[in-house]
Amino acid sequence: MDPLSVARELVTDRFPDATWAVLTGSVIGPQRTAGSDLDIVVLHEAGPGYRESLHFRGWPVELFVHTPERLAAFLERELAARKPSTHRMLARGVPLIGDPGELAARCARVLADGPPPLTTAERDRLRYGLTDLLDDHRHAADPGERSVIAATLWFETARAALAFAGGWLSSGKWLLRELRELDPAFAARWSAARDEPAALAAEVLARAGGPLFDGYRA
Repeated sequence: MDPLSVARELVTDRFPDATWAVLTGSVIGPQRTAGSDLDIVVLHEAGPGYRESLHFRGWPVELFVHTPERLAAFLERELAARKPSTHRMLARGVPLIGDPGELAARCARVLADGPPPLTTAERDRLRYGLTDLLDDHRHAADPGERSVIAATLWFETARAALAFAGGWLSSGKWLLRELRELDPAFAARWSAARDEPAALAAEVLARAGGPLFDGYRA
């Protein structure tokens, strides 16, 4: 069944008093897969807000139900954390009922403008974290521990590269998507460095000012 029709039926049935609702996520774009969810953001004046997972008409559904106050707080926290999940959902969503007004355009502008610059403390914390992981990786004697450290170092290298370059942060598949949008060549090198990430981590660290240990205070 058409995802828009199914999503509209669900919203009309469960949220007849909603201010507006949008269908978003990969199900409405070129990255749709056989397992794509119906990601639906709902604005409702009455609380509480919540997130709920369910199946409807054979579709997996993720509901993100907000009050105006809860939605505003979510957007503010995401901007501070540089992880714009809700901004992206609203900027790219298709209305099901009601009208989000200028909110979609405002979220799109936030995405285009990028996150706020790193503070000195945030930058130092990232440098220290990579320095510490590289040291642990270099001296790990237990093969199992070294594998765990390498996996952590690989993910943190990607996050640090994005943060140092002024990019948005994310996790899972969106981590790679953000890297590809920032620098496709670097994203390919990062993917290839999964098992041995130390050299790439050291490169990212060098570009950000080098290792940081002595004198670091948080």
